[in-house]
Amino acid sequence: MTRLRESYAALPPGAPVRLAKQTSNLFRGRAEQSAGLDVSGLTGVIEVDDEVAEVQGMCTYEDLVDVTLAHGRIPLVVPQLRTITLGGAVTGLGIESTSFRSGLPHESVLEMDVVTGSGEVVTTKPGDELFDAFPNSYGSLGYATRLRIELERAPGHVALEHVRIDDLDELAATIEQVVTTGEHAGERVDAIDGTAFAPGEAYLTLARWREGPARNPSDYTRQQVYYRSVQQRRTDELTTYDYLWRWDTDWFWCSRAFGAQHPLVRRVWPRRLRRSDVYWKLVALDRRLHVGDRLDRRAGRPQGERVVQDVEVPVEALPEFLAWFDREVGMRPVWLCPLRLRRQEAGRPWPTYPLTSATTYVNVGFWGVVNVGPDAPQAPRNRAIEAKVTELGGHKSLYSEAFYDPETFDRLYGGEQLARVKARHDPDDRLTGLYDKVVRGR
Repeated sequence: MTRLRESYAALPPGAPVRLAKQTSNLFRGRAEQSAGLDVSGLTGVIEVDDEVAEVQGMCTYEDLVDVTLAHGRIPLVVPQLRTITLGGAVTGLGIESTSFRSGLPHESVLEMDVVTGSGEVVTTKPGDELFDAFPNSYGSLGYATRLRIELERAPGHVALEHVRIDDLDELAATIEQVVTTGEHAGERVDAIDGTAFAPGEAYLTLARWREGPARNPSDYTRQQVYYRSVQQRRTDELTTYDYLWRWDTDWFWCSRAFGAQHPLVRRVWPRRLRRSDVYWKLVALDRRLHVGDRLDRRAGRPQGERVVQDVEVPVEALPEFLAWFDREVGMRPVWLCPLRLRRQEAGRPWPTYPLTSATTYVNVGFWGVVNVGPDAPQAPRNRAIEAKVTELGGHKSLYSEAFYDPETFDRLYGGEQLARVKARHDPDDRLTGLYDKVVRGR
């Protein structure tokens, strides 16, 4: 904390307060900053005590899991990418295959310290105004420096069943049944996600915690690629560690854009570099140098629009959304992840991401480029996705580009309450507001 306090004190009076981070899991541009808060000393696990861990805010889930697994525990929700930080998952939301029973990462936080725009470190708990507005605030209310979170017992290994369901209505009904009962075909389900490869080809992957070590676990960090196994195998088993990071090695299916899934390239691409953070750096480089645009022009393809988004839609709206998405966007595969909030009190949704309690949502994730032509800079596909998700009663995550007008944005993301909490904890307005961050790229 000493370095953080000293870096805050070194900022010129009235200067914007931001983190001095060299890496990010965000997919939107932002203005360059000359200075920021030094959080380099806030990257560790403080303590693991049975089913509770005390963790510093910039600790990555990779480092956190390394420690908790040694104690036979895991966080209730572990986002898919290794370098997501605990503080980042709480202020920017996170989701994974246990979210159908454990909600979002912030819902298993018991207490946290937040450094606010005024430089004060505030300890806050569920039910406090700052705590409840913090999820989905993306640093506009401050930054988490310490968190106490719930843990659960880690399985010895994980058994997988890939269930093919081609009819969209049946797919939605099966998801709702698993979420509601916690079972499929009479057997308990501990985690669930899905992959929709094409219209008429979708799979739900049902994960079940098992005791003891796996007998013959698959290893998708070598030549084989995890997402392809979903189509090729009915059952599978992974070590707990490999299950948690099954998507990270190839950043779901995005590493194919860099040739990393080609057998010859994969053979020479070092395993230590088959990681989502490496691919993210390549994407950032492409954004700066416009390599993809140049290749499109050389190949005679229409100009591409980057469509990198995660959205939540109510499960009953999933068939309509996927059918619309195929017609209007045409990108596959897409990732499916069921979600229910843990918070069940009527009338108390999380204000800055107001999902409805006791309602099943499905996160739909899609990441790639659509060649739309000269209109690409106006982001027509992204804007259409925003409108459709709102029409269906869903919400869009804000880690990537957003295009809402201010009035719509405030209505969808609790702008009135966010402004009230920000005025209390950042009276000099030194933290960049949420709309300015996620829409204006400041």
